[in-house]
Amino acid sequence: MTQAKPRFSTFEEYLNYDDGSDRVYEWIDGELVELPPESEPNTAIAQELFWLFATAQIVSRRLIKLYACQLQVPVIESGDAANRFPDFVVLREEHLALTQSQLTITSEMPPPILVAEIVSPGDTNSENYLRDYVRKRAQYAARGIPEYWLIDPTRKVVIVLYLEREQYREVGQFREKDCISSPTFPDLTLMAAQILAAGR
Repeated sequence: MTQAKPRFSTFEEYLNYDDGSDRVYEWIDGELVELPPESEPNTAIAQELFWLFATAQIVSRRLIKLYACQLQVPVIESGDAANRFPDFVVLREEHLALTQSQLTITSEMPPPILVAEIVSPGDTNSENYLRDYVRKRAQYAARGIPEYWLIDPTRKVVIVLYLEREQYREVGQFREKDCISSPTFPDLTLMAAQILAAGR
């Protein structure tokens, strides 16, 4: 017997739902859409980025979250998820008190400092490419997240975007031994190859 998928009319209803499993869902047009597990190469890149940020001691390790932090984001176009689970998030100190019961940054809370997504393989017309390069970019900008990184192992590039006047401006595209420039963390000394090599 097929069980009907639950529908929710508000984000609060969705947040209060618990199916008793460890599944992760995006909430799209009122319905739950289960997210697949992350690939091993993408997980390796995220873990390496965590390690590089942590050892640089520019931000507390507790403020860095991989995959588990849920962000409420504006729905700009039909089909957009109202929530995202970025691959890499740097929280603000005040988020620690605000997320005691659930690691969710709602629209009433200040945005994270930095979000990074690791792009899964696909050409420029693929769903993976459009989701990270176009849809999430628009949603993260509308959410007011100051800095967004696109880590693209297929194209061997790390793209850094910085929010100006509610739009992302490209700081640079960094490859191989290029030193990544981060407006949020100007003291960060990190080469693109250090991140990208982790997933090979």
